[in-house]
Amino acid sequence: MLLSTHAPDSGEVLRRKVFVTGCFDMLHSGHVAFLKEASAMGELYVCIGSDENVFKLKGRYPITQQDERKYMIESLACVHECRINSGWGIIDFLAELDGIRPDIFAVNEDGTTPEKASICVQKGIEYLVFKRIPHANLPRRSTTSLRTECLIPYRIDLAGGWLDQPYVSKFYPGSVLTISIEPLVEFNDRSGMSTSTRRKAIELWKTEIPRQDREQLAKVLFSFENPPGTTIVSGSQDSLGIVLPGLNKLSYDNAYWPHKIESVHDDEILDWIEDHLFLVTLGPRQSSYDVLSHTNITFEGAKALADAAENCWSAILARNLKSFGENFRLAFEAQIEMFPDMAYAELFDVIERYKDKSYGWKLSGAGGGGYLIFVSEERICDAMQIKIRRKETY
Repeated sequence: MLLSTHAPDSGEVLRRKVFVTGCFDMLHSGHVAFLKEASAMGELYVCIGSDENVFKLKGRYPITQQDERKYMIESLACVHECRINSGWGIIDFLAELDGIRPDIFAVNEDGTTPEKASICVQKGIEYLVFKRIPHANLPRRSTTSLRTECLIPYRIDLAGGWLDQPYVSKFYPGSVLTISIEPLVEFNDRSGMSTSTRRKAIELWKTEIPRQDREQLAKVLFSFENPPGTTIVSGSQDSLGIVLPGLNKLSYDNAYWPHKIESVHDDEILDWIEDHLFLVTLGPRQSSYDVLSHTNITFEGAKALADAAENCWSAILARNLKSFGENFRLAFEAQIEMFPDMAYAELFDVIERYKDKSYGWKLSGAGGGGYLIFVSEERICDAMQIKIRRKETY
């Protein structure tokens, strides 16, 4: 059952309007459980993304067209009304929100964003974040899993990202720290979770990584994504971060492939990382975004990034959360120093909102959107957590 942090008063349930928005492609048990939980708060209004906006955000059209999605959702007994959002982008529902004027805006933990929370504060709407827990004994479902039952993971670079590019590590060698992430939720495309490399992995292997030599498989994936003639080469930390389970330290020195790989599969360390990382959704980067249009790559910047990554590695092995968070932030600041277009004004507004709860923060990828990742002692209630792929499940 999906759990919320709010227990409705029996006298207020029927008088309140509850607003939910999303794509709701390929309606499944997870959708229904979430909608039933939201409807327990009051009269439920569901607003769905249009086909064209889904295409703009995800780079593909939904399997089920908008009119059919609307029909199926309105057929659920728990839903009072369904509308198709008229706006664009991740916040495509403003006109519908103003028209319905709900008392409550309900989201799953992987659908919450600071912008949604801010809109609710501005409009005096209660904002509820539900944990994504399967109903009864039903399997955990996502639209991605229903498309292919795909078990291929995503990846997060914890520190050192950009050092896998020779045009950075030639100034100073260093390591990139990656973790392989189970696909329990559908992470946004163009969000720094290595989604483009993951799509190439799906082209190669369909639904699961073969049980073969892992580094060799990562080389195959890297070569497949970067065929001869590629002008902007995707770094090998993407392919290695997806294929290698657990936590990995990839050491680079003016080459596309690391000269050394160190891996950690200790459950206590991986559990510790999972317990203290929190992802806040920013939305996908725009297709026109170009982080390389303005750079300032120097010896000092590359060394600062390499030093912060090395210190992150030591802090993780020692399970020193304060040091991990501090160097996590320093690695991000070193990235921004060399790639200024990674950062933008709204990003710092989000950081300001959560910094007092956190030891450190960084973007999930090369900027322009994606996820802000925070290192925190305590749970951040409107952020989501991840599950690291273990060696034995590979």
